[in-house]
Amino acid sequence: MKTVSIKIITLISLFCFTTLIAQTFTATVDNSTVNVNEEFQVSFTFEGEDISSLTEFTPPSFSNFIVLSGPNQSTSMQIINGAVSASKTFSYYLRPSKVGKFTIGKAKIKYNNRSFESNELTVQVVKDANNNSSASQNEEIAKNLFIKAEASKINSYIGEQIKVSYKLYTRLNIAAQMSISKLPQYQGFWAEEVESPSQLFFRTEMYNGKQFRVALLKSVVLFPSQAGKLKVTPFELTVPIQIQRKRKRTGNIFDDFFNDPFDAGQTIQYQAISNVITINVKPLPEQSKPESFSGAVGDYNFNADLDRSVTKTNEPVSLKLTISGSGNIKLVSFPEINLPNGVEKYEPKITDNISRKNFISGSKTAEYLIVPRTPGQKIIPAIEFSFFNPNLKQYKTVKAGPFKLDVKVGDRTASSDINGISKEDIKLLGDDIRFIKLNSDDISLKKEILILQSKFWLAVFLPLILMFTSIVWKKKNDKLKGNVKLFKYQKAEKIARNRLKKAKKLLKENKAQEFYAELSLALFGYLEDKLHIPKSEFTIEKAISFLRNFNMKEELLTELNEVASKCEFARFAPGGLNSQEMNDFFIKTSNLIIEIERTLSK
Repeated sequence: MKTVSIKIITLISLFCFTTLIAQTFTATVDNSTVNVNEEFQVSFTFEGEDISSLTEFTPPSFSNFIVLSGPNQSTSMQIINGAVSASKTFSYYLRPSKVGKFTIGKAKIKYNNRSFESNELTVQVVKDANNNSSASQNEEIAKNLFIKAEASKINSYIGEQIKVSYKLYTRLNIAAQMSISKLPQYQGFWAEEVESPSQLFFRTEMYNGKQFRVALLKSVVLFPSQAGKLKVTPFELTVPIQIQRKRKRTGNIFDDFFNDPFDAGQTIQYQAISNVITINVKPLPEQSKPESFSGAVGDYNFNADLDRSVTKTNEPVSLKLTISGSGNIKLVSFPEINLPNGVEKYEPKITDNISRKNFISGSKTAEYLIVPRTPGQKIIPAIEFSFFNPNLKQYKTVKAGPFKLDVKVGDRTASSDINGISKEDIKLLGDDIRFIKLNSDDISLKKEILILQSKFWLAVFLPLILMFTSIVWKKKNDKLKGNVKLFKYQKAEKIARNRLKKAKKLLKENKAQEFYAELSLALFGYLEDKLHIPKSEFTIEKAISFLRNFNMKEELLTELNEVASKCEFARFAPGGLNSQEMNDFFIKTSNLIIEIERTLSK
């Protein structure tokens, strides 16, 4: 009996040991020796009985390599003699950036709250044996496919708008969807995106005596913010090109006969890089600069309008100022309004109507509420608006007014007040003093009852509490607004949430282009404010580099890179996404912002 028990225990132990070692996590490479710029595949495979409990896959850093694709996931399952085994693989397509011997670090994964690490890999990168042929091939491709960056002008003034367009010229077959490698940077400029087609539309155009198919990739309007030579970095695009394989000539007629006429050839991932644009920016002339000039550059019209010329005291009047034309409307400031004595004005309501169809133009309106307090003839002096017209190379000043306002005596005027007490106050005082009680006992009784009541103490202390709370809140708010970075940091999540709501509305209206634009603003705007990256210097690579300093998970950074590329460049897809796919992508982007916010909050 004892022998049987020992055998049972041994079998159980053997079974547990077998179950334990059955779970493995290994890394493999399809080729340990590769040529520089040659693609190869790295796979991380977990094997075990159950793969549904796998979580938190973290890839290595892949330094010295360019990640072309990944992680691509695949699963498999086998049943042999009743025993179930399954595996899940995370694969990446990489390309080395230089020659040398490099180590790919360990990947990590969790299974039932247990951590597993893969083995390290060593890859030897050598010079391309066919380097000369590859170079000649790239030269041939570059002649037939390239990105051309064009600027509307290369000499400008500070604040003058310059339109930059990126066009794809091709005479080759593009095999699949293109992907953005790197966005241009606009350091020293204020950038405004202009409307572009949601999909690529090719048209025929002659260039250097050859016929090309040309499509507009991207357009942006730049406003220089400083003088000097400013550079716009290249726009980099990875284009999969289909190239027919060259047939070997052996002199045997059967070789040509058995060549497959339907062979699609090979696909090459070609890196198309646009040219660098240099803009020579001149400062605005100091000569003849008017005192009313506040920095507006462009071609504008200005007018002002008073909704009525006759009113009564204490009755509001609307004064509307409108600036319209072409230029950076968003940053244009309104001129000062000088009001006569006895007239007050309140903060204006400002509305923008900006067109981004080609260049930046539109109108901006400020509506002031002014209230005359004393009667008489009031003269509002002429209002001056000055701007610099870069086409005429001179300053222009436009005047509106003066305005005459005839103020009649209203129901309540300052002259009817006596020591700060109006007629209505006097009537109210007369109603309050009904009669005087002469019985002192009765007065003391009322006083005692009043003190004992909780309402009395509430009336005493509540104003003090409210005043103290408002002072603390105001100091905190002023301090927050004084620290612009902290203010943007704390408001980033709220602004992103509002933009996501707007994107959700556009999704319901099935406006794909506007939906992706708003989603892009939500994600990129959140990262700009949260990480203190200026809009002109923002790139997704810089954001990912910043987030790594906060111990952000690599899988979250990988997802951020994928979402950003898809969100910003969905219009490069040959066909639009359906509503369900757009909704899934909206949820994915929202969850990504939430996860980043949660990690940064820690």
